[in-house]
Amino acid sequence: MLDLSSLRPPRGATKKRKRVGCGPGSGHGKTSGRGHKGAKARSGKEFTSRFEGGQTPFYRRIPKRGFKNPFKKEYEIVNLAALNEIKEKEINPKILREKGLVKKGELVKILGEGEISSPLVISAHAFSKSAREKIEKAGGKVIILP
Repeated sequence: MLDLSSLRPPRGATKKRKRVGCGPGSGHGKTSGRGHKGAKARSGKEFTSRFEGGQTPFYRRIPKRGFKNPFKKEYEIVNLAALNEIKEKEINPKILREKGLVKKGELVKILGEGEISSPLVISAHAFSKSAREKIEKAGGKVIILP
């Protein structure tokens, strides 16, 4: 009769646990599969991927150069030519995200490459000098966001 107590996993589905340090009969006696002496045979010693056997590691041998400014503002760039294709009179970063011109959560800067044909009200975090001139020349308005 089949019941829960007679259920067994199929043959080869499970392995016996490796019992290290349990004498020569276990097949893992004496040094327990750790080889002879050295740091790898001792307990609690783990190496990071950067460890080079006590030699001065690569990350300390090479010189340190440069500086990463943590306060630098990274702008997403949009050219005026791309704004011509948007059929809206007021353009802001939210609309640019919806149209796929900028990524979410980025600061937006408008550059002056291309021409603008209709008067647009454009809101962005920064504008190049040429972009501002072209927008105002077409009768549009520039709004700088904080």
